[in-house]
Amino acid sequence: MSKFSIQLFILLTILTVLLSGCSEDEWTESDIFVSGSFKMLGEEGQLGFIYDGGEITKFYPNKVNKYMWHFWGSEEDLEGDLKVVGTHNESEIEINVLEDLPLIVMELNGADASTPSLMSLPKSGMWKLDAFVDDRLHGSVYVKVH
Repeated sequence: MSKFSIQLFILLTILTVLLSGCSEDEWTESDIFVSGSFKMLGEEGQLGFIYDGGEITKFYPNKVNKYMWHFWGSEEDLEGDLKVVGTHNESEIEINVLEDLPLIVMELNGADASTPSLMSLPKSGMWKLDAFVDDRLHGSVYVKVH
């Protein structure tokens, strides 16, 4: 092998390692914020659901739990049904977490609209929950499944 071939091989190997490291996003759990008298996980002033990070509200694989979603925005932005699509960080599995849940557009816990839900996620790791209202992305919540 010539000196040039060895240098080219080393360069391509380094680039491959660097590019493969850049392709995985580092997802971190969304912030917990307070609205009304509840702690919520999500984007303050945009969307979130009641969640305190304790054993009762933590996500575990295939464990169904109740979560009250809250949304902020204009009445027009909040008219329609809620759909939540979950994406797993490592495997890129994509599932419909919630579908066709009507939003109740009235003030509750400081939010402009809300809806109760039952949710579960099938696999440990980080998940991005994209919340669509009337097929428009309203925001995303990042959760850890323990």
